[in-house]
Amino acid sequence: MQAQQILLDSRPEGLPTTANFKLASSPLAGINDGEFLVKNLWMSVDPYMRGRMIDRKSYIAPFAIGEVLEGGAIGEVIESRHPEFPVGSKVSSMLGWRSHYVTDGSDHTRLPQTPLSESHFLGVLGMPGMTAWTGLNRIAELKEGETLFVSAASGAVGSVACQLGKLMGAKVVASVGSDEKAEHLLSIGVDAVINYKISENLSAELHAAAPEGIDVYFENVGGEHLSAALDNMNDHGRIAVCGMISQYNDTRPTPGPSNLAMIIIKKLKIEGFIVFEHWAHYPEFAKQMGQWLASGAVKAEQTVYEGLERAPDAFIGLFEGKNRGKMVVKLA
Repeated sequence: MQAQQILLDSRPEGLPTTANFKLASSPLAGINDGEFLVKNLWMSVDPYMRGRMIDRKSYIAPFAIGEVLEGGAIGEVIESRHPEFPVGSKVSSMLGWRSHYVTDGSDHTRLPQTPLSESHFLGVLGMPGMTAWTGLNRIAELKEGETLFVSAASGAVGSVACQLGKLMGAKVVASVGSDEKAEHLLSIGVDAVINYKISENLSAELHAAAPEGIDVYFENVGGEHLSAALDNMNDHGRIAVCGMISQYNDTRPTPGPSNLAMIIIKKLKIEGFIVFEHWAHYPEFAKQMGQWLASGAVKAEQTVYEGLERAPDAFIGLFEGKNRGKMVVKLA
């Protein structure tokens, strides 16, 4: 049996292109006792993967040239000699970017039965949803009555952060890159939305949207967004730094904001975080999120590309603003 795989063929310079990826196939070995064969159904593409394409030391090892890429995936066990993973089990893993693989089950989790698509365990019920929940609850400690600003607010993490902010009793101001995305966020209860791509002065528009000031900023973008947030933060405000997607494809260091003195003047707390360091709290998050999804208080959004060969296009689309909600690839 042959497995299809996506390899990193070369390291991107600037925005990745399809030439940086290679579709290949390799034979699968038979399974031994204690192993099982997985057919991937869904895989995730996420902005952090861009950092792993650079050969540098970070919080996670870089991808190697010529090796299969990795990322979140949901699969189905189709052959098994493992008592804890019978045929038909749905499993989550970090072995995306491939159609099939054999495993002993290390770092695999059996999924519970749910009326939702299993793909949501890659999004609102998975790492992106957990990231939004962690940033607001454990890092920024958002309180009822405060004002929250979320950048990249229509993405996998940002869209959940906006909805959780409303559930936590905050006023929510969001930034997105199109009028269509802005209209959607307004339709689900976000208080004010800025289209940064047509904004002439992001700081001034943020002030107009939140004249009372910003108490918490959920940072996904960096650059001009961080500068605008610093201008508008209230004293003792908190900034949860999840990502800085505006800089991921830069080929030279990006100058920092010129108003960093606001951190001192306004006594701000800025904390970066990696969600996997908070994974012990996943059961608490999953219980709450499951209830919110069941009641309709949180809406799960996805942008779906079909076929493993489309995975590079889906990944590149993250940096071109082509997703609303979680970007996933349907393999089967």
